[in-house]
Amino acid sequence: MTKKTKNAIVVSLTNNLSEIKQLGTSLGYDIVQEFIQNRKNPDVNFFIGSGKLEEIKDYIGSQLEKIDLLIINAELKPSQWFSLEKELHIDVFDRIRLILAIFEKRAERKEAKLQVKLAQLQYERPFVRELIHRARAGEHPGLMAGGEYQVDDYYEMIKKQMKKIKQELVKIRRNREIHRQTRHRSGFYLISLAGYTNAGKSSLLNLLSHEKVKVEGRLFSTLSTTTRRIKKDSKSKNIPILLTDTVGFIDNLPTWIIEAFHSTLEEIGVADVVILVVDGGEENKIVEKKLLVSLNELQDLGFTANIIIALNKIDLINKIEIENLFHYLDKKGLINDKTFVPISVKNKSNIGQLIDTIYSSLPNKIQISLKLPINKETQAFVSDLYDKTGILNIYYTDCITITIECNEKIMDKIISKCELLHGTLI
Repeated sequence: MTKKTKNAIVVSLTNNLSEIKQLGTSLGYDIVQEFIQNRKNPDVNFFIGSGKLEEIKDYIGSQLEKIDLLIINAELKPSQWFSLEKELHIDVFDRIRLILAIFEKRAERKEAKLQVKLAQLQYERPFVRELIHRARAGEHPGLMAGGEYQVDDYYEMIKKQMKKIKQELVKIRRNREIHRQTRHRSGFYLISLAGYTNAGKSSLLNLLSHEKVKVEGRLFSTLSTTTRRIKKDSKSKNIPILLTDTVGFIDNLPTWIIEAFHSTLEEIGVADVVILVVDGGEENKIVEKKLLVSLNELQDLGFTANIIIALNKIDLINKIEIENLFHYLDKKGLINDKTFVPISVKNKSNIGQLIDTIYSSLPNKIQISLKLPINKETQAFVSDLYDKTGILNIYYTDCITITIECNEKIMDKIISKCELLHGTLI
């Protein structure tokens, strides 16, 4: 027996419903109706006016199939949420609660689950305060997700739980920092994939690393960081690079949600280079909006190093459209000093160009040449250099002459090892 589809309706004060409908679909709802009330400011009591409220109520009552959820394409005040649920007798999610529900559904690892739970508790606090206020005024509201606690007890529980989760996330953050330091000391460069949700970051990670990280064509399919090494088919530019996929950005997220995911997003802040993945298959204005949101998020995270804009999904547009989009974004001031590489992960178009751009953007690279005697120990050292540096050239005569390119953080270690093996710097 197939599971019955859950039905939802969307209510908005604007005609821009594309993203909110995608969010609803991502959570498993079938959007069966849309209600738009064009007005500048929401109604203070019900978000929408009384006439539109009656229209929605009549629609819900007339349907043969149950309407399970009403989705508001905005952020609700607690009083508006309570009034709507009381009047319509169905669950009401605003945009933020909908996103958090998707986060909860997608979270798999411990860190992601903790971050989502922290964000949910932060979201619930003002709503629980509203319930406390109404309960003391003589009303008997139910709790958001039901439960066995009285609302005042639940509020205290929220505060204690938030404190505990923050302590656990601090421990995870410290461990992550230790791993990062170890990688840097080993000569690895750290590259972060960033961008608007569902731009194709995870697919690009798989392509560059030759891995098979799970990819889903849904919003927020990645909530945890995933780190893999970029694989090269040749040894010529094998400077070790670790590529990290991060949670996708989305417009108008409250700062407290960003803060809840700080331990994940800080991977972007400490990266040597960020590849900002953009979906180029959408309308110019949508590409502009999503790119602007992403750039603003990077700025808020304190990222100041090199940014490569990877315009993905160019298989959906032609060369003229790519050029027009580039000029459009450039006129808007969104390109500036950033490198712009049009790619298609699906067709593997221009991936070599992207890899070359990544290598040329790496900071603090140095070249050194070494002369080594030929023996078992130096052969093992050369193998290690192949793994941790880029070999520019190598010659075998009565000795080994090798020129390498590497992260300056491991230069002293390489020189010391060379001298230990009775080699010289040339």
